[in-house]
Amino acid sequence: MENPNKYPITKSEAEWREELGEKRYHILREKGTEFPRTGEYNLHFENGTYVCGACQTPLFESDQKFESSCGWPSFDDSIEGAVEYVNDTSHGMIRTEILCSNCGSHLGHIFNDGPTETGQRYCVNSLSLDFKKK
Repeated sequence: MENPNKYPITKSEAEWREELGEKRYHILREKGTEFPRTGEYNLHFENGTYVCGACQTPLFESDQKFESSCGWPSFDDSIEGAVEYVNDTSHGMIRTEILCSNCGSHLGHIFNDGPTETGQRYCVNSLSLDFKKK
């Protein structure tokens, strides 16, 4: 886990585990991944805002979401300043991990293969998100 003291919201891992439950804790705090096509928000297209599942910080607007057929919720941009980008060389790959800039929780990864004009695909775990209707 990144240094938790650099984020505005800091809690012990025991506090996060109790608050989030095992599945969400695994994704958000242990950098896990849910199985493709199983997440609540994969094919979700209501009007609203997707927020961090750990701290409720707004991360993505519904107009930034698109169907990518990758099996996870995909966005072509994030709310300015909401996401932190970290080099990730785990699992023999070179990727860019995305974290909530407010609490340091793992969201997923960003790739440069998006079909929109941004060319970006934020590939996000549903369990790392909550949705707030507008």
